[in-house]
Amino acid sequence: MVTPRRTRIEAVTEGASVTTLELFFDLVFVFALTRVTDWMAEDPSAEAVLRGVLILIVMWWSWVGYSWLGNVVKADEGLIRIGMFVAMAAVFVGAITIPEAFDDLPGGLSGPVVFAVAYFCVRLVHLAMFWISSRGDAQLRGQVLRFVPSVVLGTVLLLIASQTEGWVQTALWIAAVLGDYLGTALAGSAWRLNSAGHFAERHGLIIIVALGESIVSIGIGVAELPISWPIIIGSALGLAVAGAMWWAYFDVTALLTEHALAEATGERRIKLATGGYTFLHLPMVVGIILMSLGLKKALLYIGGGDGHSLADPIYGIPLAALYGGAVLYLFAHVGFKWYVVHTFSPVRVVVGVVLLAITPLVAHLPAMLTLTILAVVLGGLVGYETHHHRELRHRVRHGGELPA
Repeated sequence: MVTPRRTRIEAVTEGASVTTLELFFDLVFVFALTRVTDWMAEDPSAEAVLRGVLILIVMWWSWVGYSWLGNVVKADEGLIRIGMFVAMAAVFVGAITIPEAFDDLPGGLSGPVVFAVAYFCVRLVHLAMFWISSRGDAQLRGQVLRFVPSVVLGTVLLLIASQTEGWVQTALWIAAVLGDYLGTALAGSAWRLNSAGHFAERHGLIIIVALGESIVSIGIGVAELPISWPIIIGSALGLAVAGAMWWAYFDVTALLTEHALAEATGERRIKLATGGYTFLHLPMVVGIILMSLGLKKALLYIGGGDGHSLADPIYGIPLAALYGGAVLYLFAHVGFKWYVVHTFSPVRVVVGVVLLAITPLVAHLPAMLTLTILAVVLGGLVGYETHHHRELRHRVRHGGELPA
């Protein structure tokens, strides 16, 4: 796929890797995830968390479409490069508007309207770039056309929601994200996936971005407090939790699933990419961000911020976010691995159930002990899996033959 130089479009090949422009594009999402976490942390109520999750889902659909686009044509060439920068600007405006995505602040433009229009611009640019990229490919162009209704439905519902408030507004947001999900699922599987390595790497990087937000949350939670031993220990425990999540994804599973995606062809490859990556990576990212909210609050308690003492427990929504976020991540990871490589991880399910069971109990313990228990449980999980699957791990990571 070669066009005149000023409008040059180059197809992605099987051995392609993520471009620097795509990495630059992801920096906007680092900011967006930080804004969502900070916004939820200001008033960690059930409504705020629900709305925060809805914002995360909308931002996910803003990002994931470009992961598909960058797998068809190179993101840093010709018109696609321009489109990427325009989309970045729209995403950035949306991220700035996150605190006003539901409730408009006094003065200035209407926050909910600006957020909805920014989202519409992101989706419109994505469709336009895919339309240009599908020139000469009737099957892909037909797929793009079938995808249009879900884009229109989602953006129109958000625009309508911007004129409402309360539970009606929240319900319209839920309808908008469901429309995106169902529209994508029903649009068909005639997309193109030119490079399994690029696609897997792209989604691995967004997991890194989310985990980076958990580390940022640890630092921000104690940024204005004087350094102390509890803060040092609590920060180390928070890093251990984030590190266990990294290990659970990247140590073996990321390699196995990428291999399975590369081995698949035709419609099966598209279904693995859509189900395993587009759909099942979203709850992983949501789980990490919820956990980030819990980590931020836990470190604030541990450091003695906002009038708390070291003996105070973390409870309510912050505790549910801390433990529930970790559980959601583990369950989504189990689903991802099962969907792509048909391997079930019962230990992760057991660990998730245990964390849910003990959540009401740890609500009465000091925040430091609550965080310690989470770090020990997750660390024990990766330690067990590393030992129990050591032979498979060695083959996967050190050049041996991968399982069929």
